[in-house]
Amino acid sequence: MSGKTNQLKVLISGGGTGGHIFPALSIANEIKRRMPQAQILFVGAEGRMEMERVPAAGYEIKGLPVRGFDRKHLLRNVKVLMDLRRSMKLAKQILKDFMPNVAVGVGGYASGPMLKECQKAGIPTLLQEQNSYAGVTNKLLAKKAQSICVAYEGMERFFPAEKIVMTGNPVRRNLLECEATVEESRQSFGLDPAKRTILIIGGSLGARTINDSIIAGLDEIAKHDDVQVIWQTGKIYDDRCREALEASQAANVKQMPFISNMDKAYRAADLVISRAGASSISELQLLGKASILVPSPNVAEDHQTKNAMALVNRNAALMIPDADAGTKLVNVMLNTIGETAVIEKLSTNVEKMALRNSAEVIVDKVLQIAR
Repeated sequence: MSGKTNQLKVLISGGGTGGHIFPALSIANEIKRRMPQAQILFVGAEGRMEMERVPAAGYEIKGLPVRGFDRKHLLRNVKVLMDLRRSMKLAKQILKDFMPNVAVGVGGYASGPMLKECQKAGIPTLLQEQNSYAGVTNKLLAKKAQSICVAYEGMERFFPAEKIVMTGNPVRRNLLECEATVEESRQSFGLDPAKRTILIIGGSLGARTINDSIIAGLDEIAKHDDVQVIWQTGKIYDDRCREALEASQAANVKQMPFISNMDKAYRAADLVISRAGASSISELQLLGKASILVPSPNVAEDHQTKNAMALVNRNAALMIPDADAGTKLVNVMLNTIGETAVIEKLSTNVEKMALRNSAEVIVDKVLQIAR
């Protein structure tokens, strides 16, 4: 290793959503598992989710005042550009103080200025792209990166082919190591161990369209007493969803703002209703879960639809566009849960797409370029 000592120093930058943060933490945990003495520093965007999640996982993080461009109100970008300049300056200082052997960018605002400074200083960089449609930051950094780890085929549309390594997305290890049975998992949510179960998740922040669709369909769900539902709404929508549920007849629905034991929630479920973020899709693949995907329309380049279509084209998931969810989601969900053959087919096909040991393969590459 370069630097004054031969202790490995890794800088990991990016964030903004759980989809960027979970892979970043998985990579950090795998480095620590192999090299307990390694020093790891995270760099995130001020005010974003990583500033809480990373310290909670036991790692140090520094924040940059970086934000995304406002495409609707162009004048507001004067402030965005000023923050970008400040971020570049801060990134330079962080680099000088920490002096990493290698830098890992997981996408999201903060990885732009931080990895750009690393590349300028000749620090080897590795990028991790979670989605089937590459993010702007990673596209800009790709030319000078040593390695680009991806989860989908066909990424040479965005990146130099010789730098691409097919690794898949790392997911939270505890999801893969759940020891509870299906029945025990259902009981842990106060549900009937024998009934078919639907899990509804809206990503780390909840999903308005999915929640609105379920609220509108609660009376229909109540009629299907052979089915039960675990409904994770996100904190912002908690009050509204809880009130709607209390006013309905749907005793077969368990609603909560947040699920801490996601391993058991997945284990309990026959069918999962979800957004099509990269982390969620990797989890569905690794766990072999049948799903109905409702891609978020509020993401760059509509990448969630592209993520979902990669599964739909292999008969590994069903998809309902966000605009149609209000009229279709509950009916399709209740029809699908009754079709055992369809559930089994989706489950088998999605599991075939899983790329295992992603964190290990990415860390192999990180150590290789650090040398």
